[in-house]
Amino acid sequence: MRIVLLFVSISLAVPAGYSLDNGLARTPPMGWNPWERFRCNVDCDKDPHNCISEQLFIQMADIVAAGGYKDAGYEYINLDDCWMSRERDAQGRLQPDPKRFPSGIKNLADYVHAKGLKLGIYQDMGTETCDGFPGIWGHIETDAQTYAEWGVDYVKMDGCHNLGPTLFPEGFINMSRALNATGRPFIFSCEWGLYQPNPNYTDIARHCNTMRNYLDIQDSWVEMLSVLDWYVSKQDDFYKVNGPGSFIDMDFLVVGDFSLSFEQAQSQMALWSIMSSQLIMSSDLRKMDPKMKEILLNYEVIAVNQDQLGKMGRRIYNRGSFQVWTKELDKGCYATVILRRATNMPQNFTTSMKGLGFSGSAYSVRDLFKHRDLGVLGPTDPLSVTVNPGGVVMIKASPMETKRHFKVY
Repeated sequence: MRIVLLFVSISLAVPAGYSLDNGLARTPPMGWNPWERFRCNVDCDKDPHNCISEQLFIQMADIVAAGGYKDAGYEYINLDDCWMSRERDAQGRLQPDPKRFPSGIKNLADYVHAKGLKLGIYQDMGTETCDGFPGIWGHIETDAQTYAEWGVDYVKMDGCHNLGPTLFPEGFINMSRALNATGRPFIFSCEWGLYQPNPNYTDIARHCNTMRNYLDIQDSWVEMLSVLDWYVSKQDDFYKVNGPGSFIDMDFLVVGDFSLSFEQAQSQMALWSIMSSQLIMSSDLRKMDPKMKEILLNYEVIAVNQDQLGKMGRRIYNRGSFQVWTKELDKGCYATVILRRATNMPQNFTTSMKGLGFSGSAYSVRDLFKHRDLGVLGPTDPLSVTVNPGGVVMIKASPMETKRHFKVY
């Protein structure tokens, strides 16, 4: 314990210049992670097809690379909890489970890189991970150097079994410094805000490329809405810190899992995109329904998420069963999502460019799910759309002088 406290006392004097100024995450990261779909399934004898193993990640990397996902922007293949051995090696270094990852993480990273993709890894800012594997506490510099030697590109840091509200944030600052010191560029994805009482989001954004702040998402429409509502409740706080270099993480896209209908899946994709959350799929890509894949590969919706301004969308309307978000985009454009939370029947919603807060004189309006132009609207011209139960209408409004023509995918 004395060694750990000495390490932390040194970290308190780390100047702000050691923050993770790595030039990465200029737009929200995109990729795939097994956790929501496969959890901590380590029984490869009984369930070799779905257990957490190098074979699962190789298969997903193959599909992401060849199945159109990479072309759409999904580039990270990320490990989550349960990839490790239960013990560190004699030198105190992490090691993968030898039965489930016999080739090692370096070889897996090489394989992923050969596909034009990047590899992410999971660790915990505590004594153990959430599922009882070795945590990083006391090993921050060693683990950062290990990840660099393995060729890892993205580090997700959880917060189970942590050492309290004072040491916990200092650990993230230390890890930011250690990752920088390796000389290798890493996306640093932090669950700092989730476990920290009264978190300082400005400080988190200064040290982390993505900010996870709320509970795990589940494969459920109700749970998805609870995540959305929590972020909306703090949208003014996040709007101040969200942008190129550091984005919120509303947790995984569960599009293509078991519970969301087609309309609800469109809703999650639209809402996560307009909120500028990172887009990390957690589904079995080997069994993806073509209609769900079409949602995940909607280039026009993804473009809203990946807009170079990096602005976070905000909810501007909440009345009855309708809610409306708008997001400022590059070149004077805007995006809007109109959500109908009720699940009984379609209903009409009417608004205008002025009503949405757009200040230009005329906009070309396009439906991003139907890939269809809706016409040119002045400030007070009515925009009337029908929204399916549990569904959304998502539009982009482009000033006439900067109108773009989209290819339909």
